[in-house]
Amino acid sequence: MKRWMLIVTVLAIASLALVACPQPTPQVIEKTVVVTKEVEKVVTKEVEKVVTQVVTKEVEKIITQEIVKTVEVTPEKGRCAPETFAELDKMEKPVIKIGVPVPLSAPGSVTGGQAMQIAANIAVNHINENGGIMGKYPIDVVFYDTSGLPERGRAGAEYLITEECVAAIAGEYHSAAGVQEKEIAHKYGVLAIFAETWNDKITAAQYPEVFRIAPASSMVAQADAKFFSDLGVSWVAIVAENTDYGVPASEATKERLADLGIESEIYLAEQGTQDFSALVSRVLQDVQQREGKKGVLTLITGETSYNFEQQAVEGGLAPAEDLIFVANQVAANHTEFWANVPDGNYMTFRRVGVVPALTKDNPVAQRFIEDYKKATKDPDRFPESYAFEQYDALMLVAYAIEKAGSLKTADLIAALEALDSRENGYQGAQGVYYFKYGVSRPVPEGEPEWMWHQWPDPAILFLQYWSDGQPVDEACVIWPEHYQTCGTDYVVPGTEPPVKP
Repeated sequence: MKRWMLIVTVLAIASLALVACPQPTPQVIEKTVVVTKEVEKVVTKEVEKVVTQVVTKEVEKIITQEIVKTVEVTPEKGRCAPETFAELDKMEKPVIKIGVPVPLSAPGSVTGGQAMQIAANIAVNHINENGGIMGKYPIDVVFYDTSGLPERGRAGAEYLITEECVAAIAGEYHSAAGVQEKEIAHKYGVLAIFAETWNDKITAAQYPEVFRIAPASSMVAQADAKFFSDLGVSWVAIVAENTDYGVPASEATKERLADLGIESEIYLAEQGTQDFSALVSRVLQDVQQREGKKGVLTLITGETSYNFEQQAVEGGLAPAEDLIFVANQVAANHTEFWANVPDGNYMTFRRVGVVPALTKDNPVAQRFIEDYKKATKDPDRFPESYAFEQYDALMLVAYAIEKAGSLKTADLIAALEALDSRENGYQGAQGVYYFKYGVSRPVPEGEPEWMWHQWPDPAILFLQYWSDGQPVDEACVIWPEHYQTCGTDYVVPGTEPPVKP
């Protein structure tokens, strides 16, 4: 009995040892069977000899010899854009591709995405009219519709970098998508200049590849709080979308308002909500319970904001002498605003970026404005802030490539970081771009982390319509005071603004 058990044990160990060892052909099972039978004969006669000599030797081989397996692996996708002009010259069509992720379908801001698309095409025309970068390399943009969604932003950046072989990314409207896109840009080491994403995390991550020319949410929150404070508001209803833009923006605004002694309440709505009746009722009830001057701040983006604003007026939550109603910034698209919010007169809205009065002495801006009006076939349409930003983002990419004389990301970063002050900046349509902190100059202690590769000078203004169907360039700039165009900080509903002295 003991002998039989010992034979079985030895056979099992020997089989495992022989199977585990590298085999000369893929017919592993057949070889194992043959060897096992041979070993069985030996073991029957000389059990002790097999245990001490054969098995011990095979076990040692398992421990000391590397087991080699051949496995077929699909190569991981990677960046495929040429990194030198020599590589570019070998291409049948030496074109430098730039990826432009924008929202072109719901629930994203379609009007915002379309405006950015128009601006991007204008930038391409301006860069290519004299042969392109360095006079010989034209650029081409590849658009990707992110719908303002995180998963589409991530997929879009991955596609643009690994399939379309873009040399850089310039664009995006929504923070929800941009937060993901920055991760992909960093993963593959591709330059990304974000045009209209406000979430602090975009630059607070301090990735070498990531730059931003829109304001950070904290910058805007500070301006919002100061606006309400200067107008004597004591309580604010913050109506925000439940996204990577709306949540941090609302929380930052609430903090800044508290710093100035203003109470507030946050009301969240899902992105793409159509029916705001229940939310409007809640806000109205809270407004009616408050004394003094109140405010409503809309942190819902795109066309969805129009739904909320019109339903707010219909529900009794309308602008009044003691209620400052701030619509979302897409109210600056006056054609779409009046079509969707016909009862929105006397609403105020924040405008990040320049107004006509601030562009008169800027030839870059004047050229862009003229071409934008032609492209939109609307002679009264002044470019929206995100249109300015998209144009300038692409122009900055082209500038960096030409200045660096290279397509390598590290060289492009160095070229942009060399723009270290207003006196040593790049003149864009929206202003002079420069970046105080980055790889060569880390953000110092005491400064916000998001100041990394952050343009520090975006204009943040508040405007107000005071006539039904009014073009945006006729709306009053009411804040800050030194930018006022109508001589007042608020046009009381039912009245006309005083003429500025």
